Amino acid sequence: MVKTYKEAGVDIDAGEQAVGRIKAAVRSTYTPNVLSDVGQFGGFFSFPKDEYDEPVLVSSTDGVGTKLKLAFRTGIHDTIGQDLVNHCVNDILTSGAIPLFFLDYIGLGKMEEDIVADVVKGLSSACRENGCALIGGELAEMVDFYHPGEYDIAGTVVGAVERKHIINGERIAEGDVAIGLASTGLHTNGFTLARKVLLEQYDVNDQVDILPDTVGRELLSIHKSYLQEVKPLIGDPRLKGISHITGGGLLGNTARIIPDGLQLRVDWNSWDVPAIFTLIQETGEIPDTEMRRTFNLGIGLVILVPASESETMLAHFDRYQSNPTIIGEIAADSGSGKSVR
Repeated sequence: MVKTYKEAGVDIDAGEQAVGRIKAAVRSTYTPNVLSDVGQFGGFFSFPKDEYDEPVLVSSTDGVGTKLKLAFRTGIHDTIGQDLVNHCVNDILTSGAIPLFFLDYIGLGKMEEDIVADVVKGLSSACRENGCALIGGELAEMVDFYHPGEYDIAGTVVGAVERKHIINGERIAEGDVAIGLASTGLHTNGFTLARKVLLEQYDVNDQVDILPDTVGRELLSIHKSYLQEVKPLIGDPRLKGISHITGGGLLGNTARIIPDGLQLRVDWNSWDVPAIFTLIQETGEIPDTEMRRTFNLGIGLVILVPASESETMLAHFDRYQSNPTIIGEIAADSGSGKSVR
């Protein structure tokens, strides 16, 4: 008969040991605004009110989807946390918000300290790079809920933007141009299709001629944060709109910020599509329309600016090695609503 929590499958001691191992990594993200330590019931953050006249808080919650399946198969767990933080940071960056702090949730069936330590290592690394503090989270051991060796992860970022500097796309006008900033691969979307296509033919450790690394490592390429190159432009009137290219692809995501009566016309031949997407399309015989609505195809962020400022903006992003390219323009909508093509 089961008489203890540990016998039922939940090891409290292992959980406490895991928390002990991640404390240093978490504390490495702390800024002077953090007033609490690891393990308290809530994270305390002193808002930098002197840096704003009329601050607006912006938040976003997300996960990394079935990209986790690649981590399970490869045994590489220190990049998933970076994917999660960078994805959330990019989401609030589209509004002009700069991240302040981050919280995470990790759920797993059995406490595996090494895996937890690697995941939090990635979270902490990305938080430091983005200048936001990892001030809290949840480590939930739920036996029989997750398959052995598997886990789930989600995160929430909170940032701030000056009200007068909010970017919402309302100033986008006909004739504006779209500058695409290069992605580092699939980022965190489209993995259900990518896995079903590629992993039926290849092993994660296979080296395919057109790829610079193994199939698994190419798929696990870290979701890029665009904070450093965009941050200097916050408050610049030339910056009219920002679109983070996630689920729904280039068209679906950019349509979210384009005013009614306008559409984005994309020149799909204006940039070089990374080899990983070519491999997915050719292996699965996937039509262009499906590729364009599922994957970012090498464009991770879209910046909308006046055509007269395009060269200046291209030069700015070149300095950050963002491989910027003019990928399209805003035109009058020939149909209704915010259709794009």
